[in-house]
Amino acid sequence: MLDVDFAQLSHPGRLRNNNEDYLGHVQPATPEEGRSHGWLFALADGLGGHDRGEVASHAAVEHLLAGFRAAPEGEPLGTLLARLVREANAHVYEVAKQASPGGSAMATTLVACGLRHDRAVIAHAGDSRCYLVREGQATLLTRDHTVAHDQVRLGVISTREASESSNRNLLSRSLGNDLFLNVETSEHQVIPGDVLVLCCDGVHHSVSAAEIATAAGTDLATAAQQLLALANQRDGSDNISMQLVRVRSVERVGIYRGRPYKLR
Repeated sequence: MLDVDFAQLSHPGRLRNNNEDYLGHVQPATPEEGRSHGWLFALADGLGGHDRGEVASHAAVEHLLAGFRAAPEGEPLGTLLARLVREANAHVYEVAKQASPGGSAMATTLVACGLRHDRAVIAHAGDSRCYLVREGQATLLTRDHTVAHDQVRLGVISTREASESSNRNLLSRSLGNDLFLNVETSEHQVIPGDVLVLCCDGVHHSVSAAEIATAAGTDLATAAQQLLALANQRDGSDNISMQLVRVRSVERVGIYRGRPYKLR
């Protein structure tokens, strides 16, 4: 059956007194629950410059985790995560409305990774990322929802121009800004030895994919401390958060009429 180990870390950085990031996970209590629901990891980065960024990130992750625990047995993981992130967005939006009579500019990024059988489903909005580290190489499984990256995708500017653009950190998608949210999801097969790394921009703005891959080859708790030290050494002006999840074993399955069956 699917088995993982993980480490997570969240730190305010060198220059901030508060931490607007929030992490959470759901671990199945039984093997049966592992097959029907699986594991969930989630990381949110409350937006600096907005009111109550830490409230937004906490509300988003906790709503997502609660929805995952209460989900119908066997609901397809991709459908489930997309639905739950949309519901988390609506929840943050409503919390913001209740925070003040005129509404509050409360928003957060969110990246979530659900694991079941031999599949990982990634759902995200904003510029928090998920990498897959396999055989010493890190592959980015998400794309940053920023104005500059959207312009690159549309062919308006080059990658180099995007890196120098004043819009490179301006989000085009996040939770809490609007009642409706376009959630991006992707599904990937995982194998024993894979490491999934969820992180906020306080990590990936300072640490390269190659360095993340190198760190992920060690003990995960040690890897998290190494990446924290690198991010703080090179910048440290933002909060620094990450989750590292190593796949130890999987249960290979096929899908027939929407239901999984075990492969020999």
